Amino acid sequence: MRMKKSIFILLSGLLTLGACSQKEAPPVLNRADFQTEFTGKQTDLYKITNSNGCEVWVTNFGARIVAIMVPDRDGKMQDAVIGFSNITDYTTLASDFGASVGRYANRIDQGRITLDGVTYQLPQNNFGHCLHGGCTLVPEPMGWQNLVYDVKEVKDNSITLVLNSPDGEAGFPGNVVATVTYTLTDNNAIDIVWKATTDKKTVINMTNHSYFNLNGDHSIPITNHILTLNADNFTPCDETYMTTGEILPVAGTPMDFTKGKEIGKEINNYDYAQLKNGNGYDHNWVLNTRCDDTKCAAKLYSPITGIFVEVYTNEPGIQFYSGNFLDGTGIDKQGCKMEQRTGCCLETQKYPDSPNKSDLPGWYSAVLEPGQEYYSRCIYKFGVE
Repeated sequence: MRMKKSIFILLSGLLTLGACSQKEAPPVLNRADFQTEFTGKQTDLYKITNSNGCEVWVTNFGARIVAIMVPDRDGKMQDAVIGFSNITDYTTLASDFGASVGRYANRIDQGRITLDGVTYQLPQNNFGHCLHGGCTLVPEPMGWQNLVYDVKEVKDNSITLVLNSPDGEAGFPGNVVATVTYTLTDNNAIDIVWKATTDKKTVINMTNHSYFNLNGDHSIPITNHILTLNADNFTPCDETYMTTGEILPVAGTPMDFTKGKEIGKEINNYDYAQLKNGNGYDHNWVLNTRCDDTKCAAKLYSPITGIFVEVYTNEPGIQFYSGNFLDGTGIDKQGCKMEQRTGCCLETQKYPDSPNKSDLPGWYSAVLEPGQEYYSRCIYKFGVE
């Protein structure tokens, strides 16, 4: 998020590349490092705060969360997400760190949708499928996470960003106006609201793609985190990460997080086909909350810091991704390489490939008509145990 004109310092100290330890000086996050021109538009960095001293930092490049500062069990402020310390890395190293993903988060089978008898061909950027709106930086930026949003309004505790997406962008129909609002509440929750309108029938499915690491030290993998998912079922995928159209029970499988479980406990059980297909966890869970954003959909907890984050949403599904394809490319704000499973995502959403499967039992439509307003809400509420 964005704010004021002074240089912002996330934590005092100096950034030491290659170091990633709480014994080292913490990183510096400067607004000037996020100010540049990209595709003819100005990027910047903003901070919102609450009465407890928590902070959320956002750049308008992809409407991305850059940092989340919350207290651990000892009251020490810790950064709850991994990501870069400058705009150059965000605009040159392909990533979804902290991004508002659109038009359609997750995958669409073979990049094809059919609306009112017209078939639209979308980018095929992931095993022949369209992933995250066709996200790419080259030869030209594609996917909303790689575009520069306009800043509509900034307050002490909230920021609203807007994006105008023209008809035919990445193959999607309709001129769409989309907004995302981040509000940091005094109960240490980040309340995210996405809205969108269109002048032509289209599909919309937005999400936040923050990579959480609640350990304080981002070099420690998230496999020690305890994850609870309020979901008795999930949507299995094939070897290309595409949902099969089934909805299966989690009971008796490594997909069962109903009671809370260490992420690393079964993550490498590749005898189980779904973990082999996903290279770990990269699946959509069917939430028991049934689109009620007053009920907790998920909880992630680090035993090291005592920090937890609860997830609430009006969406039917949540994609838990365990950072399987992080490969050390790029340096985190703390100065360490972002290796496999140093961050994990909890992406609230319509189910993957809903535009082609919404007629199946238990699936949901992602269609947006002219005159309607798309409304999606995700709350990340932080606390300590």
